[in-house]
Amino acid sequence: MARTRNLLIIMSDEHQSRALSCAGHPLVKTPNLDKLAARGVRFTNGYTPSPICVPARAAFASGRYVHDIRLWDNAMPYTGKPRGWGHALQDRGVRVESIGKLHYRDAEDPAGFDVEHIPMQVVGGHGMVWGSIRREDERVRKEGRMLGPYIGPGESNYTRYDTAVVNRAIDWFDDAAGRPQQPWCLYVGLVAPHFPLIVPQEYLDLYPVDSLPPFKLHTLDGFVNHPWVQKQNFALTGDEGFKDDAERRMAAACYFALCSFLDDNIGKLVAALEANGQLEDTTIIYTSDHGDNVGARGLWGKSNMYEESVAVPLILAEPGATAGICATPVSLLDVSQTIIDHFGATLEGERPGRSLYDIAAAPEQPDRVIFSEYHAVGAVSAAYMLRKGDWKLIHYHNFRPELFNLAEDPEETTNRAEDPACALVLAELENELRKICDPAAMNDLAFADQDAMIEGYGGREVAMNMGAPAATPPPET
Repeated sequence: MARTRNLLIIMSDEHQSRALSCAGHPLVKTPNLDKLAARGVRFTNGYTPSPICVPARAAFASGRYVHDIRLWDNAMPYTGKPRGWGHALQDRGVRVESIGKLHYRDAEDPAGFDVEHIPMQVVGGHGMVWGSIRREDERVRKEGRMLGPYIGPGESNYTRYDTAVVNRAIDWFDDAAGRPQQPWCLYVGLVAPHFPLIVPQEYLDLYPVDSLPPFKLHTLDGFVNHPWVQKQNFALTGDEGFKDDAERRMAAACYFALCSFLDDNIGKLVAALEANGQLEDTTIIYTSDHGDNVGARGLWGKSNMYEESVAVPLILAEPGATAGICATPVSLLDVSQTIIDHFGATLEGERPGRSLYDIAAAPEQPDRVIFSEYHAVGAVSAAYMLRKGDWKLIHYHNFRPELFNLAEDPEETTNRAEDPACALVLAELENELRKICDPAAMNDLAFADQDAMIEGYGGREVAMNMGAPAATPPPET
């Protein structure tokens, strides 16, 4: 059943689920997101279907798992197939448009939007092909720091792009206000707090470097990463690319400052809706495509299954709703189903998502199973995450697993996979994983699809030079 007439979906890029003041972060200041959460439900256990941009967004668009749609990595962007929530809304006659980052293939593809305003898509229509070369004996290592050559105060192409996206959205709201009989769905894609870690000084001033806590489980303090993670780090220059600890801490301060920059932009969007009288007839969903490690375990960016990377913030704000939190585990696939549900639309095919409206209204289901997978840059084999109840399994193909009790150990400091007392739990979660997919078969299928794509481009020597080395450049605005 439809709720409010209108629906606004805001998706940021790389926003760690904990980096919200309403989530209890000791430093991050997000007053506008806090206000949004106070208008509805904040889901405290939200996850991405894949902790990297392009497959996460393709899964979100279609409402289906990555291994189901076979768009495995940042070189396999969404083209409108399989049909997704946007197509369902178009079938229903709903005005559905996008402004900002999509990370699909091309604006000419029938991806489910009537209009794509200043869309940010993958480079060249092909994306990061070099990252698909990931077998251990064939990997490509890109020189230069993943986070960019400069970290600190200023403006980047990304902050300028977000400003343009917000301004375009404000104009769009004014246009929509002039069509009061037409319900609408608008998707707004913002890139902050994704690197480059460059942010206007006014936001950086909120986070003095000496106020930052120490990095969690940092490799400089003697922490040893899981062997799969160690091998993955070969592909991109990460923590070792900092010239000293002062620059490393500046990077963390810039990330948190970009969260406040993002929050300020969301405040502008909400204020614009209120100013033209549409706020009380618009439901707002806020989330992100994945998180960011921000130096934990000596890791930056995303691309692994730890909470910093795989968990996402998720807020469903309805006018007149009672503020609350919901601990039932959810994913971006549930957001996809919620959009369809909001307008009473339908979409053929089976999808694992469930409407957030229904989840929030029902008794909490802590044992609901949530799944994520990774077959992209740096991964010498597939990685899978399965969350059920207090327990979280990270299954690495051909590597030993990790098992964490998130209730007792929310920072994931102690791997219980080899603890005899946890043998039954480990077996149960492995069984739940295999109900969703065959992890070995999907590992092999991903490699086969990537091999075929690389061969189609002319082989390894051609593919290794295709795609942006790190951050996708935004379009001209």
